[in-house]
Amino acid sequence: MIALACDHGGFELMGKVKAYLDNAGFKYKDFGTFSSESVDYPEYAVLAGQSIVLGDCARGIFICGTGIGMSVAANKIPGIRAALCFDNFMAQMARNHNDANVLCLGARVLSANTALGIIEVFLNSGFDGDRHARRVGMLTELDAARC
Repeated sequence: MIALACDHGGFELMGKVKAYLDNAGFKYKDFGTFSSESVDYPEYAVLAGQSIVLGDCARGIFICGTGIGMSVAANKIPGIRAALCFDNFMAQMARNHNDANVLCLGARVLSANTALGIIEVFLNSGFDGDRHARRVGMLTELDAARC
């Protein structure tokens, strides 16, 4: 299950993301927002992020205007490793090396086709483990230290 979250800046792109996920056979839970009316992105990042930490969802796709706000908000949640990606290579490395569990995208800086390509790579890539597992483990220790 994929947790979806967006603010008003990402609302239009999120509609295209849901259509892509439906066509590709991915299941998702949409945490909103549900209109283009101005909202506060941290609220949606927390709702969707908690669903990942609690195990209800495996990964997330969070969208705002630039992706920066959602990325910052998501990475405040212990257990979330959010990656702001602008191309397929970044998405591949976010999964392979960082075991990122949230993909953040900027609706105002990416075309819909580019965003959907990034999502495809993110969802179909795995974690390489090995030396990267040690590093991701260090991130988990940092999460525990700040709680």
